[in-house]
Amino acid sequence: MQNSSVKGSNNGLLEKVFKLSENNTNVKTEVLAGITTFMTIAYILVVNPTILGEAGMDKGAVFTATAIASAIGCIIMGFLANYPIILAPSMGINAFFTYTVVLGMGYTWQFALCAMFIEGIIFILLTVTNVREKIIECMPDVLKHAITAGIGLFITFIGLVNAGIVQQGGAIISLGNVKSPVVLLSIIGLMIAATLLIKNVNGAFLISIIITSVIGMVFSIVPMPTGVIDLPPSIQPVFMKALDVGKSQIFSLDMLVIVLTLLFVNMFDSIGFLLGIADKANLLDENGNMPNVKKALLAESVSTTISSVLGTSTLATTVESGSGIAVGGRTGLTAVITGILFLISLFFAPLFVSIPPQATAPILILVGFLMASSILRINFNDFTDAIPAFITFVMMPLSYSVADGIMFGIISYTFLKLASGKKDQAKLSLIILSIVFILKFGLL
Repeated sequence: MQNSSVKGSNNGLLEKVFKLSENNTNVKTEVLAGITTFMTIAYILVVNPTILGEAGMDKGAVFTATAIASAIGCIIMGFLANYPIILAPSMGINAFFTYTVVLGMGYTWQFALCAMFIEGIIFILLTVTNVREKIIECMPDVLKHAITAGIGLFITFIGLVNAGIVQQGGAIISLGNVKSPVVLLSIIGLMIAATLLIKNVNGAFLISIIITSVIGMVFSIVPMPTGVIDLPPSIQPVFMKALDVGKSQIFSLDMLVIVLTLLFVNMFDSIGFLLGIADKANLLDENGNMPNVKKALLAESVSTTISSVLGTSTLATTVESGSGIAVGGRTGLTAVITGILFLISLFFAPLFVSIPPQATAPILILVGFLMASSILRINFNDFTDAIPAFITFVMMPLSYSVADGIMFGIISYTFLKLASGKKDQAKLSLIILSIVFILKFGLL
């Protein structure tokens, strides 16, 4: 009786904090969603240290910084905004960090971290002054649906690349080696996940990840875990190094260009992912806006600043959030569970990092499929809506950038509305954004 009472009180506390019933969910579903999300994003614990390691950073320290920063970001998002959206180092920004700022421009990784710290501070200011919130609110509904569909296509493309089903080659890309055991493993994983999804099996994505990983390990297609438990590497080699930069570098033209570039990419990546994921999870209100969006943006802004101080690249809303939402995650409890698992991963690194991309890639493909269904909500009979929407969701995977897709979408939407005489639909805020985007493409 005592255990039952404790369990009931715990559930009551979680209900009060995360409003589970109000969001048509429960503790079991949220926990499962959090685990699924973590299993899908766990690769970042390997990939991020690898990419930043090429910039000269200590890989072990970056691993620890990545896990801690992601945990903090997810937990802040969960408690502050109560959204099932996770934060982790942004794929793309970490590549920009290493290959553009450090290896391309010749700056130190400390300089790159400092740029991301400055960007985080600016993000906080833009969020507190409601600038980012106003940008989201001025977005037309048709572009919100297009962003959701575009992110779906983008996620699918990432999944296909991670699976090895498509690869670089031909004019741009080509079919991968479908005879390769790792590609075949991905295809098997896709069939398993799709079958479980069709049969409405609870935890379909998580079960698929586990089964595919086991198959790969049993048949020696992917390596077995090197261990289970280990102490996390020291964070000391990268901790607080973002602040070890001289004033002459902080106030340089290069720093300004890098910070502005990061601002553009991160701002519209985050807005795109937030809108896309919220739309798919039915988190938008009757006016097409996100309740608590300011809190979500603040959580991301604060986490970005924290991550640079800890010693890793910028955190952002991740596409992998969709995997937890796809299995029923609807509240911040999903994000908090994911954050807790990031902390646990510090001590079970060999086990978690053994999850092969061939097991998680099929999940991304199917999440992309689920999100792409938002295309059905676009009115293709109105060309002034349909053409910008098409440009938005096509540009995202083809340019490999959510931010670029949004920018091209807004520019084309505004131009076509003005050109067709529908000036009432081309808000002043959209016109201003379009001008800013055109200047951005011309100057940065």
